[in-house]
Amino acid sequence: MEMDTVAQPLGRFPVAHTTSLEQARDAVTRVYLPHDLESRHGEELRMTLNAVQAKRFTVGFLVYGAPTRLTMPATDIHYHVNLTTRGSTYADRQDGTRAVTAARSSGLVLLPDQLNTVRWTADAEQLILRIPRSRLESHLADLLDHPVPDIIDFDFAFDLTTPRGSSLLASVEFMAQELNRPGGIAEMPLAREQLETFVLTQLLLAAPHPYTDELIRPVDAAPSSRLRPVIDYMEMNADEPLTPLELARVGCMSVRTLHATFQQELGMSSMAYLRQIRLDHVRAELLHSRGQVRITDVALRWGFLHPSRFAQQYRDRFGELPSDTVRRHAAD
Repeated sequence: MEMDTVAQPLGRFPVAHTTSLEQARDAVTRVYLPHDLESRHGEELRMTLNAVQAKRFTVGFLVYGAPTRLTMPATDIHYHVNLTTRGSTYADRQDGTRAVTAARSSGLVLLPDQLNTVRWTADAEQLILRIPRSRLESHLADLLDHPVPDIIDFDFAFDLTTPRGSSLLASVEFMAQELNRPGGIAEMPLAREQLETFVLTQLLLAAPHPYTDELIRPVDAAPSSRLRPVIDYMEMNADEPLTPLELARVGCMSVRTLHATFQQELGMSSMAYLRQIRLDHVRAELLHSRGQVRITDVALRWGFLHPSRFAQQYRDRFGELPSDTVRRHAAD
């Protein structure tokens, strides 16, 4: 089947392009979960699935190109998050809950312990995440600083037009773009894991669940002395892919307490402070390079993946572009 996939999300990672109902079902089963698939009204599919698969996090783009119905049994081990980017879907859950999603305005969370039925319109397209229970539930426990003993009982549908919902959609689309970009995070496992962790946090903030109020409730900052070991650790490991969770463990506090303490004591987040440290290291290298290094190489070494964004951040901190720094000191 001929099909233009150049502009599709995750087009570098094709799994299936088919008109066959059986092939479509088999492809989605391999990437996501076993299910029953029906083409409503007997219309021929124009199905595409692109996906980047991993045991700890899978992201994919799916379109059927015909009205379809999927019946998906409980998996027990994964959450699935459906972000509708075009068209509509109509969903029913085993417990009797119903939901409708529309393009860029709503999404679904399929719980591990529920059978779900989702009907797609012919023009529907989705970005779909598969997240292991163990990873999402342990991430929430780390944010809350206490165990999460059971399945996170997300609302079936959630709003993508709220600030938190639109941030989730934007972060997943950014992840798909970066994975699809040659030389992007698909080839940088540590950077990819950091972005996945960010998406998990955005999901927990965007989709309502019983822990939402606790998660967004302000927390008290820790004593300022607790920041010293965290800052020392940042300085010693600034070239490593540090995460807020790792830094919080160094400071023996929760991620939210870490954030509150940095905001109170330094007026910025832990990641913003880490970025300043890394920019200082970049500047030191450029000052001593005598023009014998490529700026992009130095920036990448310190975790700055986007040249234009890095240049702006550098200028904001030092009052000049990195190219100006190199040029002024090339002859020193």
